[in-house]
Parts: sequence; structure tokens; C-alpha cells
Amino acid sequence: MNFGTSDVNIKVNNKSMKNKFLLKYQNSWVKEFQLEAKKIREILGDSVIDIQHIGSTSIPGMTAKPIVDIGVLVDSIDNIPFFVEKLSSIGYLYFPTMSSVERIFLRKGNPIKYHLSIACPKHSFWNRNIMFRDYLRNHPELTEEYIQLKLNNISITPEIDFGDLSKSQAYNNGKGEFVQKVLDLAKKGEDSRL
Repeated sequence: MNFGTSDVNIKVNNKSMKNKFLLKYQNSWVKEFQLEAKKIREILGDSVIDIQHIGSTSIPGMTAKPIVDIGVLVDSIDNIPFFVEKLSSIGYLYFPTMSSVERIFLRKGNPIKYHLSIACPKHSFWNRNIMFRDYLRNHPELTEEYIQLKLNNISITPEIDFGDLSKSQAYNNGKGEFVQKVLDLAKKGEDSRL
């Protein structure tokens, strides 16, 4: 899947390579989140506790796939059919293989425009994502490190296809260790403020 022209070039073996998957930060991602969050809140009503822009498109300066990640906090994710039915009416598709006990995962668009994760307070998915986002927003040096990791992952996986979840796994390899490092730093920062 090609998301269109990008101004993010990659250096591989000292050769410049055009990147067709990642874009430099776009201010429009904030507005796209706001408009979609309004639709989600309208369709899910009182079941919504909070809606947050998460993922790379929520971090100013971050290079990212042009897919807006949205987190929706609800009391319980036990009633999957309710959420799937409601959200399918505005174009979301449910992906049970990407869902877990911590979140219900859906996506929207062709090409994909939104990733939606529905979570509840009793699991750590919500707090981990908010903590990661907020820490990177306040630590531009780590944002830059994450950008370099992403560009490196793209450069070594030319067959990547973000429309095919099985082919996007290679891009995600190596990111888990970085995410955990950031979460550990964020937790230490929280502890030092107590």
C-alpha cells in the first residue's frame, strides 16, 4: 500500500531512497482526529468516558504513517457486538486478530485512514499509550530517536505493506524495545515527582 508522496527520504548504504510509507508530521492530523472523535462520540454516546489522539500522529514533529490512531476509553469492553455494530455504521471494520483482552481494534478507510482502539480502565493499554505519547511530546530527543528507528525499519523491509497486517510486522519489530524504554523513563519521572 502506497500512501502517496512523502518528503521523508531514507539513507541506505549511503544511497538516498524515496520512502513511500512515512510522512513528516502533518498539522492536519490533529483536525482529522477531532472530526473523527466527534463522530465516534456521537455514535457511542454515554458509553464513552474519554477519547484521545494516540500513536505517532499525535506527537508533534513525529514522522508517521498517515493513519490517525484513536483511543476510546469505556467502562467495559465485554460487549464487543455493541461497539462493532455501532462503529460499522460509520465505516469501521473489526479486527479480532488484532484485538485482545485489553482492547477492541478496528480500522477505517481504503486506504486505511484510522486505527481505533477501545479500552477500559482495568487494563494497562490506555495508560501505556497516553504515557508514551505524553513522554515523547515532552522529550524531542526521544522523538528523533524513534523517527530514526522507524526509518531504519522501513529501509530493511522494502516489501512492507501496511494494508496487510502480516506484512507490517517486520516494520514493528524493534519498536517494542524502544516503547518499553520510554515507558520505563516515564515511570521513573513520575516516581521522582512524588
